Amino acid sequence: MAHNRRKTGTRLTGRIVFPGNPTYNAARMEYNRRFSKFPKVIVFCQRTQDVINAVKWARERGVRMRVRSGRHSYEGFSAVNGGIIIDVSEMNKVKVDRKRMVALVQTGNPLARVYKKLWDKRVALPAGTAPDVGVAGLTLGGGIGLLSRKYGLTCDNLKQVKMVVASGRYGAKAIVANRRKHADLLWASRGGGGGSFGVATAYTFRVRPISKVSIYSVSWKFDDLAKVLPVWQRWAPSVTNRLTSTIEVAAKQVGAILSTGQLLGGARELRRLIQPLLRTGTPMKVMVKTVPFIEATRFFAESDLNLEPKFKITGAYGFQPLPRRGVRVIRDFLSKAPNKHASVWSQSLGGAGSAVSRVSPTATAYPHRKAETVYELSARWRNNGEQQRNIRWVSRFRQALRPFVHGDYVNFPDLQIKNWPKAYYSVNFGRLKQVKRKYDPHNVFRFAQSIPVGKQARK
Repeated sequence: MAHNRRKTGTRLTGRIVFPGNPTYNAARMEYNRRFSKFPKVIVFCQRTQDVINAVKWARERGVRMRVRSGRHSYEGFSAVNGGIIIDVSEMNKVKVDRKRMVALVQTGNPLARVYKKLWDKRVALPAGTAPDVGVAGLTLGGGIGLLSRKYGLTCDNLKQVKMVVASGRYGAKAIVANRRKHADLLWASRGGGGGSFGVATAYTFRVRPISKVSIYSVSWKFDDLAKVLPVWQRWAPSVTNRLTSTIEVAAKQVGAILSTGQLLGGARELRRLIQPLLRTGTPMKVMVKTVPFIEATRFFAESDLNLEPKFKITGAYGFQPLPRRGVRVIRDFLSKAPNKHASVWSQSLGGAGSAVSRVSPTATAYPHRKAETVYELSARWRNNGEQQRNIRWVSRFRQALRPFVHGDYVNFPDLQIKNWPKAYYSVNFGRLKQVKRKYDPHNVFRFAQSIPVGKQARK
């Protein structure tokens, strides 16, 4: 039977873009312009059947495939030379059931659209800040943001996922994973990273009522780093879980430190809560105000705009505040940054009553439950001549911080991490390999850091 099907072959459906098509160049571009790959074909899927057909088409022809939603893979994992890109960005429906407090979100939605559609019904999903990040990769890798300490990670609010998986020798089919069926695949989809098991096409999330929130922003000069960073690191995880905050230290050429945060509560309470920050160093600008939640999402999105097109990022987790030596590492590296577009960003995750740390490290595939903060070290540039210097700087920075931090967040992937399975997945890697063997024994869905099939690999 399979042999007949190979002869006739599956046809691609959806919006199909081949090289030579006027939209090909825009269609192949990644968010991180450090990568420039040339696929054989890009299929923009509009419905689940288009995804099934694309997976079958690729399997019948032995063509390598990549899955893409928001194009934000920092290491270009959603692009491929000479293969097929299965792009799901045109599958972008959002339906809210306010009675049951759930939302059905298709996999192609960027966060700005998710927030807007949910806000229309005055509900929210804890998710990230960058407006054009796809909900797919964000959710499947964990999903951290400014509601995390109160409502958990995006993946903690995932109740069900619909996924197209490989079946048989050349086939593909859609299955639904929830607590009752394919519970192991739901477990893996909550922090096991995107693209290793199949193509997720829709998510059912638990959502929360939301109206107004209060936001703050405080800035200091670079010289205040040794005072401000230790205070923020002790304060951020100890304050009420209704407040999630960030701190970003820019390169010395810029000379600024900025802390921002969001409270489920009023401006007066927020001003009281941030007193420890206001008493530290010499704050330059201070802003505290109450705004509709949708306005807050736009405020936090602004910091993600106007960035250089090429970048190298790595991440890590802090399980306690950095000692003086660790703060010195940050100061030294940012004093000698390759250009003014380098920075260290950190967000509070755990601590006092945090919804993130209340979950056991093995309850979902996301293992870093006890971390107090997450770090993102980044360098950005425009011209190829600057690339090596920037990448080397990030790599050396990571090495210098290693005594004080642990692991990495799978959504901040880094090809230079040797033992990435331990860094991303820690105690959960073994179980993720079992799920991979069960749902993708032929290793159809693979890329540089996908979950391997393990010993029983066929092919």
